[in-house]
Amino acid sequence: MFSFRRPSRPLASAVQGLPRTRRRRALAAVDLRDLSWQRRATPALLAIVGVTVADLATGKERYLAPLMTVVPSIAALTLSAVGVLAVCSVGLVALIGLNRYDEVTAAQDQRFLFGSMITYAALTLFSAYVAELRMRRAASFAAVSSVAEAAQRALLRRPGPEVGPLRLAVRYASAADEARIGGDLYSVLDTPHGTRAVVGDVRGKGLDAVQTAAVVLGAFREAAYDEPGLRGVAARIEASVERHAPDGEFTTALFVEVRAGEAVELLQYGHVPPLRVAPDGSVTVLDSPDPWVPLGLGRLATGRPQSWQQPFGAGDVLVLCTDGVVEARGHGTGEFYPLEHRAGPLVAGAGGTVAELEAAVGRLYADLLGHTGGELDDDALLLLVSRD
Repeated sequence: MFSFRRPSRPLASAVQGLPRTRRRRALAAVDLRDLSWQRRATPALLAIVGVTVADLATGKERYLAPLMTVVPSIAALTLSAVGVLAVCSVGLVALIGLNRYDEVTAAQDQRFLFGSMITYAALTLFSAYVAELRMRRAASFAAVSSVAEAAQRALLRRPGPEVGPLRLAVRYASAADEARIGGDLYSVLDTPHGTRAVVGDVRGKGLDAVQTAAVVLGAFREAAYDEPGLRGVAARIEASVERHAPDGEFTTALFVEVRAGEAVELLQYGHVPPLRVAPDGSVTVLDSPDPWVPLGLGRLATGRPQSWQQPFGAGDVLVLCTDGVVEARGHGTGEFYPLEHRAGPLVAGAGGTVAELEAAVGRLYADLLGHTGGELDDDALLLLVSRD
């Protein structure tokens, strides 16, 4: 009647990096298989003990043994079909024992006793069937999550902690529990023309956003090595977006280039301006003198985008993010996350080593989650960059 194959265990890494409350929900959604069999069986076993104790405590004047029918339903919530049958067998033994204790095995009670036993057996079989369906759905969900994680890794190839002269630390979280992939994107490459980075945010969500993100990142990874200037890189990406991205999709983006010397070149396409945090914690918002329209909307604008340079010395930290960070709403207040005011004390002095930078991005991300009450309503990306 049932197929009792054990589904493949989901990868624990599929939910790493999520806020704690969302991580618990995601693990629960894949059938609680991060818990041991004993812990998953505990609710049903406690129900057996509870019914037994209640029946014995009330004496033979009260017949509470039929309450044992709650056991199959509880077991179906957390156990496999085999587990349901195993735990319900223990409940059946307890039910028979209580029937003898309450002395309902006499001839005049046979019809009532027969009905309660048949009801218990029928509920056990139905609960085992429900548990099998739940396990199959959980296995399908785990497979989809694994595919989404593989797509995430292929699309967002996480750079190492050091790329060229730059040190990096990143936190990325998708707003969806079901998959870690989202519309935020980033890439950092060491090219013959300097170390280049892009941070972007695709309008919308779902497969169209993922497709657009793939177009942007693919074009960047090619153009960053070929084009001598940032404007040429951005122009190549703009052309790719117009050719291959779904109609109506556009992407805000910030391009960064670091060469020899204590300066950084920036090119902004409608994206959140970066912050520069000095070693003493002072924060400077690096607003563009000539902000440009997002990628995919260039045909609507006249002229050409202009890059600009800013000081970027040893010990400084660039804070790059997407609007999922600065537009994160405060829990209970609805206020936007004040990144400009929070970044200074949390990031100050972190530009010296990779470990310090990683600790700083962890503090900043934890502060963001504390502001929102542990939940994010949009994809969020934090990228901290320092230089040797």
